[in-house]
Amino acid sequence: MATIGDRHYVEIPGDRLHELPPLLLPALPQARRTSKTLQDATQLVEAEEMLPLSGADSAEQQSRKFDLALQLVQQYQVFVDHWRAGESILEWIRQCETTFEARPELRPLLKPDLWPHAGRSSFVTLLKDKAVDVEGIAPEEAVGLRLTFRQPPPLRYCSDQFLLYLNPNLAVSAYAVWARLTPEPVSSLPPERFTFQVCHV
Repeated sequence: MATIGDRHYVEIPGDRLHELPPLLLPALPQARRTSKTLQDATQLVEAEEMLPLSGADSAEQQSRKFDLALQLVQQYQVFVDHWRAGESILEWIRQCETTFEARPELRPLLKPDLWPHAGRSSFVTLLKDKAVDVEGIAPEEAVGLRLTFRQPPPLRYCSDQFLLYLNPNLAVSAYAVWARLTPEPVSSLPPERFTFQVCHV
């Protein structure tokens, strides 16, 4: 086992560069149902009483409500895009596990009863070590969102607090719990020994 700083890395026999399956990230946001989403956001603004009562005239109040609804739609669309990235990463991890199982020199690395060993979270760390851009979000946050929701809930089921403040914290917490499911200590995969393509599809 190699140690660099406070990180431990599994040792892989030989000097072969191992090719992993490609990471298939969503290329473009899915088609939006903007009018329906905007309608849901407007109802959310009203239901949560997000606008304080003021002396503003009706037209100004409507304008503020519309602006706030647009912000919520934007936040919701970012949430969905990040969820989709997390879905792609989890599928990639499953494919990597299959690849490890098929190669005798890699198979022991994921066995929790052997030490040192890697875990599913080691693949997320590998993405970070390789500086893979995942929709502008940290990979662990994307995975955390996917772990929290099997499907992204419609906007009408989200609170304004979740959309504006809570979802990054929720994602990080979900990821941390998931990462701890692999028995400690979990070692990292040496990034110089692996290669893979990142494709936007």
